[in-house]
Amino acid sequence: MSLALRFLGTAASRPTVERNTAGVAVTREGETLLVDCGEGTQRQMMRYGVSFALGDIFFTHMHTDHVLGVVGLTRTLQLQDRAEPLRLWGPRGSARALRAAIGIGGDRLGYPLEVAEVEPGVPLARDGYAIVPFAVEHHGAPALGYALVEETRRGRFDPERARALGVPEGPLWGKLHRGQPVTLDDGRVVEASTLVGPTRPGRTVVITGDTRPCAATVDAARGADVLVHEATFADDEAARARDTGHSTAREAATVARVAEVRRLVLTHISARYSHDTRTLEAEARSVFAETRVARDGLEVEVPFRDAETADPA
Repeated sequence: MSLALRFLGTAASRPTVERNTAGVAVTREGETLLVDCGEGTQRQMMRYGVSFALGDIFFTHMHTDHVLGVVGLTRTLQLQDRAEPLRLWGPRGSARALRAAIGIGGDRLGYPLEVAEVEPGVPLARDGYAIVPFAVEHHGAPALGYALVEETRRGRFDPERARALGVPEGPLWGKLHRGQPVTLDDGRVVEASTLVGPTRPGRTVVITGDTRPCAATVDAARGADVLVHEATFADDEAARARDTGHSTAREAATVARVAEVRRLVLTHISARYSHDTRTLEAEARSVFAETRVARDGLEVEVPFRDAETADPA
């Protein structure tokens, strides 16, 4: 089951020659959602092959470099004769701003547009996973991060042992894998625990948006497969990071280390490092080795922690 991130914009505050403003596409088993929608996001989607058949946009906060692209994207979807609903989600107080943005130009959309505010810690349940908002610390606006948390998976089914016990391949295998006992033709009862191993964790991806390093991110990202954390500045601008509610690369790496994540991807890069991010990467890796700095168009696949095998029918 595929899960991947595509970075559509990795710049802080304004676009540069190398980088667009904020946006990350998350694709899971053919489903696409966006986290933030900076100016020019629709063009980045076309450039990097991200489907317009998305259902949700999650906004971390209402600063313009994270929101402005929703105006053009919704108009493009209208021109493509979209009929399916589009859902916009944001922190407390965002609904009014989002509706105002959608109303720019006076155009009426021909598809349903749903706008909702979410609360930190209240999951949005989906098929096989949940989106869990969490509060972050950013000056000037209520701000959230989002964690995509998959459900726990069933344990592995042992087909060789099933054959050895005389369980015929087919529906009985599927029943056992779902945790149900089966009765064979000779009257023997085979318990699922005989053939199915322990449950296995799903994957977790955490995207912070703009934030200072904070305990809420550590809690949300505990053991995550991927943490996407802003890293607007290097160490030489640590005071500016504090004053503006942002993080340095080293601070983001410290969050990753404390949370014991598997991988850290840095984004929201100040224009002063737009062309050359080696300083950011070096400072972060001195704290947390499994770090990379995102560039526009970067795709990060998120595999399961164990090798996949086909589930029985």
